[in-house]
Amino acid sequence: MVPLTDLNAAHQPLRAELLAAFERVLDSGRFVSGDEVEALEAALAGYVGTRHAVAVGSGTAALSLALLGAGIGLGDEVILPANTFFATAEAVVTTGAVPVLADVDPGTAAIDPASVAARVTARTAAVIAVHLYGCPADTEGLRAVAAGRKLLLLEDAAQAMGASSDGRLVGSMGDAAAFSFFPTKILGALGEGGAVTTDDAALAEQVRLLRSHGEAVKNVHQMMGFNERLDEIQAALLRVKLSHLDADLDQRREVVGRYQELLSGVDGVEMLTIPTGARSVHHLMVVKVLQRDRVLADLHDMGIGAGVHYPTPVHRQPAWSRLGLDAGDLPHAEALAGSVLSLPLWSQMSSAQVERCVSALAETVAR
Repeated sequence: MVPLTDLNAAHQPLRAELLAAFERVLDSGRFVSGDEVEALEAALAGYVGTRHAVAVGSGTAALSLALLGAGIGLGDEVILPANTFFATAEAVVTTGAVPVLADVDPGTAAIDPASVAARVTARTAAVIAVHLYGCPADTEGLRAVAAGRKLLLLEDAAQAMGASSDGRLVGSMGDAAAFSFFPTKILGALGEGGAVTTDDAALAEQVRLLRSHGEAVKNVHQMMGFNERLDEIQAALLRVKLSHLDADLDQRREVVGRYQELLSGVDGVEMLTIPTGARSVHHLMVVKVLQRDRVLADLHDMGIGAGVHYPTPVHRQPAWSRLGLDAGDLPHAEALAGSVLSLPLWSQMSSAQVERCVSALAETVAR
């Protein structure tokens, strides 16, 4: 069996450092809102290249609190891609705003600025650029759409820590960015976690208040907030993993390079496009195939733990039936939902495992 990912392989080389970090927090006796979180925030801001980073309880919380911190709320519209994880739209609804779905570029699978421009109305307040599968979205194109309209550009960077475009790192391209530290993400905690990065001091302060019951001084609540603090243990573990992130990404890119070399000779398999100037972190190894569900079933029968991200566009989820969109309204997102296939990928994956996955894929696609 070749699994979709292998977290044990990632953690074993760091085991001693992770245990030492855990013991450090255990001995401190402080488990929430302490030195570890502050140190992680400083390290994240320094890595991404922003003035501020605010650690929160999850990637979904990072999206919601960034929107709320920027004043997005009831009556506003927020444009986002239809091909994304459900939480991107979910976060919009928690603010009271209305999600407006745009189509995606069929080559990159990222949100299409032209589709966004066609959906801007007088009520539009923000655009969410999802850096899908670890590849930077066209933030420059989205900025051109937002120019003169005072729209918030929020990066959903859940899958893209360390990715860049023209030398600028994801997380520093928009007005704010939301990261997820779910265990399978590029920078994964050993539990839940997230962060908001921004150069806007006022927005960062709002997120800090919102994550902790609106409390700036103990027992003084300036606003209604939430309990979305990141705990000290996860912060300490993330600090360890962040210090090894660049080396891990180099390994990951070597694995993907081997995949790309082998897949280039396989008929019936199409790889996604990496835009000029972009450097992906390849959160997922995504290809497009015909009869995807049959291919997926065959791969599972052959012991290959492939997956699909994502089989159902946001507007086709039962929770969003009220949006009233027809099948032809977002054709590229619909087509991708039926053709994308995620192959096994992790940084420590062996060349033999890659070769086995490609061989199995070639066999089942031909069949």
